Amino acid sequence: MDAKVELKRVMFLLVGLLCAFYGNAQERQPIWPADKMPDAQSHQIASMLDEAEKADFDADKHRIAYLEWYEKPDPAIANKACMVLISGGAYNSCCDMNLIELWKKTFSDLGFQCVNLVYRTPRPIGIPIYQTAWEDGQRAIRLVRSEAGKHGFDPEKIGVISMSAGSHLALMLATSSSVPAYEAIDQFDTIPCHINYAIVNAPAYVTTDGEAGIPAWLQGYGPDVRLSACFRFDDKTCPMSLHHGGMDEYSPNGSTLVYHKLRSMNIPAELHLYPNKGHGAYGLERGVEFLRQIGIMGPLDQEVDIMTRYAGDEDRKEVVKQNVWPDGKMPNAQEHQLLPYIEWHFPKVLKTKAIQIIYSGGSYEGNDPNGFEVAPARRLLNKLGMTVVTLRYRTPRPKGLSKHITAWEDLQRTIRLVRSQAATYGLDPDQIGIMGSSAGGHLTLMGVTSSRHNSYLPIDEIDKLPCDVQWGIGIYPAYVLSDGFDGPNTNKGNDENVTLAPEFSFDLSTAPMLFIHGDADVYSAMGSVKVWEKMRSMGIQSELHTLALRNHCFQSKASPGTGSYTWLDRIVDFLKEQKKLDHE
Repeated sequence: MDAKVELKRVMFLLVGLLCAFYGNAQERQPIWPADKMPDAQSHQIASMLDEAEKADFDADKHRIAYLEWYEKPDPAIANKACMVLISGGAYNSCCDMNLIELWKKTFSDLGFQCVNLVYRTPRPIGIPIYQTAWEDGQRAIRLVRSEAGKHGFDPEKIGVISMSAGSHLALMLATSSSVPAYEAIDQFDTIPCHINYAIVNAPAYVTTDGEAGIPAWLQGYGPDVRLSACFRFDDKTCPMSLHHGGMDEYSPNGSTLVYHKLRSMNIPAELHLYPNKGHGAYGLERGVEFLRQIGIMGPLDQEVDIMTRYAGDEDRKEVVKQNVWPDGKMPNAQEHQLLPYIEWHFPKVLKTKAIQIIYSGGSYEGNDPNGFEVAPARRLLNKLGMTVVTLRYRTPRPKGLSKHITAWEDLQRTIRLVRSQAATYGLDPDQIGIMGSSAGGHLTLMGVTSSRHNSYLPIDEIDKLPCDVQWGIGIYPAYVLSDGFDGPNTNKGNDENVTLAPEFSFDLSTAPMLFIHGDADVYSAMGSVKVWEKMRSMGIQSELHTLALRNHCFQSKASPGTGSYTWLDRIVDFLKEQKKLDHE
């Protein structure tokens, strides 16, 4: 670089520094030399919306995209990572000032160096709506990487958090760094522009029915709808945490499709889907847990056994045990199977009339109503004032029948028993939910989706009652997909032609569900995702969380501060949203 060019660049940076100090920003750094910005268009500006709306705003002084560097984190907590903040605004403005402030505070307090990327808007004319923002984004990441030494972070620990159109841009940066968005202009453009992690909120324009810059007019469904081809998913594609509202007009199916693609590339990822939520950023703490789990925030704390965390029954008032079937009336009785029974666990202080039925997994070869898949949830819900019924269903697998048939009979009978006795205990017979893990998660799907399909012939008056439920909770459900009917999924559930198991009817009584699944589970998380997609196509809003790098039985032992440690809180949140627990 000759002396004149270098002097010009230095002067330009100094000008940027002189106007840098507004809000909580420490330094404003122009992304481009004034005469080198590609695809410059006279109607575009680079400014956050609150600044652009000021009466004295001079557009000509705000043409060049810039980085806004915030103060370095406290050295005592600095984690050597950088978080780039990217606002949304339909590619027509950078409008998420409140989110930028929230993200800056959250991640600065966690030890990240934070920097706000302010890219050019409104949409360019004659080129893709994202083109100038993508150019700004690639250049910005190169400059951020070049500043790593100065600002004290690792150049391979650069990530983004984003919203809406900003999340479309984040996906471009996360998936397509090998494709140059512009022709190189100086030595900075020899620096790699990949990012290392991303928290992507409500990405817009991801599916082909909305890629022109409109809401997904087919809701992200159908044989003609695919991921937009602008996302290349190259070999630098990074781990991501995708967050989306189930009612978002910028379809959450865009996030499920991105998640599926990441899984097919063996890239750790999380997917967090929120029922009845529109366009917005949800679950920030889930994103923090994701970063902690994948090691961005340093080594994980030692894992803790969940049974030591929920060890006692001090919040339980009493237990009532009863057999599921009258003597001599159990259908398909087989001598090698255990006798099924239920236990009512009543809380000391009843705070809700709703009832949660819980049972474990065990490959349909065994099940334990007192183990780690049942007892912690039961104890927590008792503490919160909810009555819990535990079920020990028949195992091992029946001979001459499908693996789940006798357990399904036991579950349908259990729901009817609970419904028949609820009023006696001052509970609501029409507020019953079911929860199971692994094979028990499969059983939960049977109970949720197929209650109009009787699994046995009636034996008494109780069997005249319906066996539908009002909600379900599926924890890493197994045997959900066609490549894993009777064991682990043969290709991680990632093949395009994999279908849902045929035993799920998805009848008119199908209820909303919460799914929690390890992303690395050999019983594929895509089972939960595909059920979520199916329910959404029926107009049923469910919730879903997958956990990066976590396998089957993720909760048995988990590190504090990760999603595998806080998973029971997702159940409590879900029950509160379903109005089964009081908001306290």
